[in-house]
Amino acid sequence: MPLPFIIAGAAAIAAGYGIKKGVDGYKSHSEADEIIKNTKDRYASQRNKFDTQETKTQSSLEQLGSLELDIGASFGQFSTLADELLGKLNSGRQNKLNINFPKHKLEKIEAYKFTALGVLGSVAGSGVAGVAAGFAVYGGVMTFAAASTGTAISALSGVAATNATLAAIGGGAISAGGLGMAGGTAILGAAVAAPVLAIAGWAYANHGAEALENAKKARREANTAIEKLTLAAESLAKTEVYALKIRSSITGIYSEFQKYFNQLKAISRRIDDCAELGLDPSDEINNLSPRILGTIENGYAMAAILTDIITTPLFKLKTNGNELIKDNNGIPVMDKDTDGSLILNSDSIDSAIAQGSRDMQKFSPA
Repeated sequence: MPLPFIIAGAAAIAAGYGIKKGVDGYKSHSEADEIIKNTKDRYASQRNKFDTQETKTQSSLEQLGSLELDIGASFGQFSTLADELLGKLNSGRQNKLNINFPKHKLEKIEAYKFTALGVLGSVAGSGVAGVAAGFAVYGGVMTFAAASTGTAISALSGVAATNATLAAIGGGAISAGGLGMAGGTAILGAAVAAPVLAIAGWAYANHGAEALENAKKARREANTAIEKLTLAAESLAKTEVYALKIRSSITGIYSEFQKYFNQLKAISRRIDDCAELGLDPSDEINNLSPRILGTIENGYAMAAILTDIITTPLFKLKTNGNELIKDNNGIPVMDKDTDGSLILNSDSIDSAIAQGSRDMQKFSPA
């Protein structure tokens, strides 16, 4: 009876096949484990590089924005003191003395001053740090809009202080104690959102063949995410470089502005001392009139140079032909690339810094 032997032989073959399948499954699963491990390591490495760069870029923007807000505040103090001294200088005069300075440049300085003061007036304490990075990105754009469209200076302070404008600076997260100006979110848009969402999890089926296929799929997704993270980190690195470049440029010019500002303060104290000593300050004012006018004019000249650099948008603005595209609040819309990232306005920034350096050489404190 050959049947039992046939059955036994078939069973042996089946057993052998089962063992082979089990071995193949083990190999497939081991290969899947190795793929997932390597992919995780590569993704984690690039994610760490991106996170490090994002932190550095965020810090550079915060420092730049803080400096720009300080400059705007000092413009307000300078103009107040300048107006006060001009008022004393012209008190009782029929032929008023005026500074020799272009009106359009004064208006641009005023626009920037009101923009900065509007933001500073809408936040307090630690909230200032929260808006600083956003102001570095959007503050100049807001001023640029006001100066280029002829917005009434008297109305600008109110506009700059509105929640709508602050929302433009950083996504409107004012109630959270900051404006949520994370580099990856505000600058990179979809370029970083995709990598974050690409790897929802590393789970894969327990069966060998499915495990291997799913591991390979996860690797493909991770490769795409790693590529995007690499490009995003490069974009943030370039932004950091330009934030540092702008800060370095305006720091030097600002120190020159402060020299004129300090001179104006010294003149004001000198006039005040006359009154305290029982002397007629009008004689001192008349004697100092050329110096007062010259110091104010030179101070405003330095302020104009600073304003031109600061209000050059950090990122390119969206245009339709030669016309700027604006949102519902009249703020120019910034252009984006195919990944939704903002486009660094490098050529214009380089040009503004170079022009500012040339213009600064024309002035030296007396």
